[in-house]
Amino acid sequence: MRFEELLDQWDLVCEQKGLNRAISTFFFAGVLVGAVAFGYLSDRFGRRRLLLVAYVSALVLGLVSAASVSYIMFAITRTLTGAALAGFTIIVMPLEMEWLDVGHRTVAGILSGTFWTGGVMLLALVGYLIRDWRWLLLTVTLPCAPGILSLWWVPESARWLLTQGRVEEAHKYLLRCARLNGRPAGEDSLSWETLNKVATRERVVRRPSYLDLFRTPRLRHISLCCMVVWFGVNFSYYGLSLDVSGLGLNVYQTQLLFGAVELPSKLLVYLSVRHAGRRLTLAGALLGTALSLGLRLVVSSEMLSWSTALAVVGKGFSEAAFSTAYLFTSELYPTVLRQTGMGLTALVGRLGGSLAPLAALLDGAWLSLPKLIYGGTALLAACTTLLLPETRQAQLPETIQDVERKGAPSSLQEEEMPMKQIQD
Repeated sequence: MRFEELLDQWDLVCEQKGLNRAISTFFFAGVLVGAVAFGYLSDRFGRRRLLLVAYVSALVLGLVSAASVSYIMFAITRTLTGAALAGFTIIVMPLEMEWLDVGHRTVAGILSGTFWTGGVMLLALVGYLIRDWRWLLLTVTLPCAPGILSLWWVPESARWLLTQGRVEEAHKYLLRCARLNGRPAGEDSLSWETLNKVATRERVVRRPSYLDLFRTPRLRHISLCCMVVWFGVNFSYYGLSLDVSGLGLNVYQTQLLFGAVELPSKLLVYLSVRHAGRRLTLAGALLGTALSLGLRLVVSSEMLSWSTALAVVGKGFSEAAFSTAYLFTSELYPTVLRQTGMGLTALVGRLGGSLAPLAALLDGAWLSLPKLIYGGTALLAACTTLLLPETRQAQLPETIQDVERKGAPSSLQEEEMPMKQIQD
């Protein structure tokens, strides 16, 4: 966003000069609210419906933002846009996971992240070519339109439908999925009677609630650990992003560097989560982030090339932690509370991201203090990750009871569950 143009256009000078930077604060405030709201509502009313709401809202609000005629109008629309964008950010990954079997969850999760990386790199080129902020905002908003059209082919989660007792709809989607995959549509596991039995066992009577994340011992353990982990991931990620932006690069070079670093980190995540598992991959990525920040403390200011290299490596580790956290968290929560859990962790994560710039201000007290805080938080998150159960080769839990039936918090063994009856 061209803040200087906003300053000139709406006379944000003198005592009002700080208002142009407040736009980012308003946007992320919207993201916080959107994560909580969409997380709860998608567990309550369904993934596909709320995904459509998020896409349409983002498109409309983005276009209105580009047409803003005053600062107040622009601030309100950007806040609401942040809420809408948070919606499809936390819905898409769980919806993917709920349709995929164990063998394909990893590749699908990493592939989605790779498209995100491509968008980050493309944004650098678009921002460089389009200098007017209105046209730039219009350009980055229009891709929501094909996203809306794509929902015509996106099915509602059959897992969620069964937990709501909506057997006929789940049966229709599962038969369509069977045909697309060349499977016999008349299999016993896809019969209406079998699905009805599954739905009877899985159906949720009461509405989902954020309090449900803390009512039972294992789910409370998972929720508290995920909150610490997501805070650490976001706090160190945005801390490193602020640090990289101070290495003498302009905004376009910084954006391109962010994307370029993410590509190899995605490949390493894919290989690691398949062989080492989610828990060790996430803990290792956070540990790598902490070590990169720690080594920068001992590198002298004259060794700029080493400092830059360590910052880039740390950014790569941090991005790997971000990608793994999305995949890991989607697999930890049960279907009936998966989006609610993602909303809670996204909220805590965004709080961490919001506090990262404040920690950077502590360099006035001691130049190395911000790096020490970022690295220490990443190390704490890495240790907390080891307390979570592993989900590699594990079936997704459907209900709170499925989570509570698991063994000790240190391991999540695959068990027979009702939904497994309709999986390959």
